[in-house]
Amino acid sequence: MILDFLKSLVVAFWDLFSEMSPYLVLGFLLAGILHVYFPKDKVNKYLGKRNLKSVINAALVGVPLPLCSCGVIPTGVSFHKNGASKGASVSFLISTPQTGVDSILATYSLMGLPFAVIRPIVALITGITGGFFTNKALQSEPEPAPTIETETINKGNKFKRMLRYAFVDFLQDIAKWLLIGLGIAALITVAIPDSVFENYLSNPYLNMFLVLLASVPMYVCATGSIPIATALLMKGISPGAAFVFLMAGPATNAGTMTVIGQSLGKKALFTYMASIISGAIIFGIIINELLPAAWFDVEMITSHAHHIIPHWLQVGSTVFLGVMMIYVILLPYLPKKKTQTTKNNNMEYKIKVDGMSCNHCTSSVEKNVGQLEGIKSVNADLASHTVTLEADQFDESTIEKTIHDLGYEYKGKA
Repeated sequence: MILDFLKSLVVAFWDLFSEMSPYLVLGFLLAGILHVYFPKDKVNKYLGKRNLKSVINAALVGVPLPLCSCGVIPTGVSFHKNGASKGASVSFLISTPQTGVDSILATYSLMGLPFAVIRPIVALITGITGGFFTNKALQSEPEPAPTIETETINKGNKFKRMLRYAFVDFLQDIAKWLLIGLGIAALITVAIPDSVFENYLSNPYLNMFLVLLASVPMYVCATGSIPIATALLMKGISPGAAFVFLMAGPATNAGTMTVIGQSLGKKALFTYMASIISGAIIFGIIINELLPAAWFDVEMITSHAHHIIPHWLQVGSTVFLGVMMIYVILLPYLPKKKTQTTKNNNMEYKIKVDGMSCNHCTSSVEKNVGQLEGIKSVNADLASHTVTLEADQFDESTIEKTIHDLGYEYKGKA
């Protein structure tokens, strides 16, 4: 009995993973292209004014960006520290984690074209709405004074950097949460009877309320939410409730709410949460009541992709992605090459920083701490949660404040 259950669990996990793999590979590749060729250092000048244009620009920037739910927080806070208005920052923080090039393609792979199209449209609308009302709520406050931002010089072959970001750095950020999402989806598929929602939770509004209640404090990335939403949809949950999970799951969690409250203030946090919750409910109702039910038919969802992707490409993508995921999960535990640096009479310090959970977190710490006076180089290590500084002077209180403002915890010298 237990062996049969485990076998069914593995089969369900493999089916979901292989269905998503070709689209994930393409999505990660596009993410690498965006990362290398998108002019991130010039973004802030389009986000600094407290007007609707800056809010729209922030949402347009955020929708395609492949940032995970934790990586978007330091990026959004960094935008604000470097001159972006709070409205533009909130717009970016709402629109970015809901979607991205990778999750749009993955949504299409499991949930069909309607969900894949609706998702970025709603992310854009809710981002603009949240940013607009944030600016209105904070119009009496002075605009932020930008810090001096240094230009990041990226050396090396762009093609290699693109591939490394796509299939090492970004994949490392998302691999754990994608596996967790697939595992939960497989468990739902095997363990929950098909009739449970029909018999006990058939009311679509009750579906949405329960899903929203579970989604708000939960941490799940945009891509990891897809297999879970798909499994729930196949078990009979309403399409609107599935969409509520796709929207609220990635955009809200306890950690995100804490950092936004600390960095942008309680008013910004209120408009952020109100925009996401009201947007999830409104668009969930629209999907259930106004859009054709055939668009979200389970039979269509489970069969539409089988006729598009050649079998050899699906198998190849699954094997390649599986191998790369194993590699990036093991990467922090592999021996590292020792590098020699010329200190030029600078002192080297090592500090402990808790809360860094992805490569975007370490990049944000390196970028913002590296801008401080006297800091010559910064190297943040995700595995050990340490930051190595090379400096000709060391102001510990400034370092601590900078790290705290980004949403991380300064733990002193390592």
